[in-house]
Amino acid sequence: MLTVETRHAIHQDHAKTMDTDALRKNFLATDLFRDGEIRLVYTHYDRFVLGGAVPAGGELVLDKVAETRTATFLERRELGIVNIGATGEVRANGETYPMDHGDVLYLGQGSGPVTLAGNGRYYLVSAPAHRPLPAKLIRLSDSRQMKTGAIETSNKRTINQFIHPLVMESCQLVLGYTTLEDGSVWNTMPAHIHDRRMEAYLYFNMAPESRVLHLMGEPKETRHLIIANEEAAISPPWSIHAGAGIGGYTFIWAMAGDNVDYTDMDFVQPADLK
Repeated sequence: MLTVETRHAIHQDHAKTMDTDALRKNFLATDLFRDGEIRLVYTHYDRFVLGGAVPAGGELVLDKVAETRTATFLERRELGIVNIGATGEVRANGETYPMDHGDVLYLGQGSGPVTLAGNGRYYLVSAPAHRPLPAKLIRLSDSRQMKTGAIETSNKRTINQFIHPLVMESCQLVLGYTTLEDGSVWNTMPAHIHDRRMEAYLYFNMAPESRVLHLMGEPKETRHLIIANEEAAISPPWSIHAGAGIGGYTFIWAMAGDNVDYTDMDFVQPADLK
């Protein structure tokens, strides 16, 4: 079963007028992971798509998605797949890719139908692509690891870069995930904006009762979302993004836009936030 929800782009002046329900309706993706289903959110921020697929021991096929008006979903797109569940496998373009928890698979433009199988719990992100590139399975040990932050500022964390220029080539998709160390809560501080790219955050590995306070909005006009396990924040190019959680969590960050320069961001210091 395939379900697709469309989210239109929101201007920052409009966002200032939104109440909590409207902010959540436009910027929070919930209920992405259901057994036996592929559930996608098609956004009008750089035509970025995010979603979840849970074959629950069987198989699911991602093939034609009416919203793209193409013969197959990947006819003019690239796809990143992160397995946040148990062991599974993905098949595409005549190849089979076994995927353990934490593995990331990149599939390039023209890869055809994608079969997701086994007990994996697959997070999917996709962006338009301008040329085909080779598929690549990237395990955690193959990622580029960065240690950053400090206990004193409650943001000591490990950033693992997977779909990233220093690891592999993509058209415009950039993806990795960040894990907080015990005692740290902030995933990004100072907050930042990258006006040339949108971003989505999937929060996972959270206890059922835990929540993340995700900051968004303009630096002088901040808003927030309260986010539960396996929910995603959609961050427009004009919005800051940072968050603090109750208990441990990991978040997958994925971006699309003008470039694949991970460092292309404008930091906003805490004293400049309102």
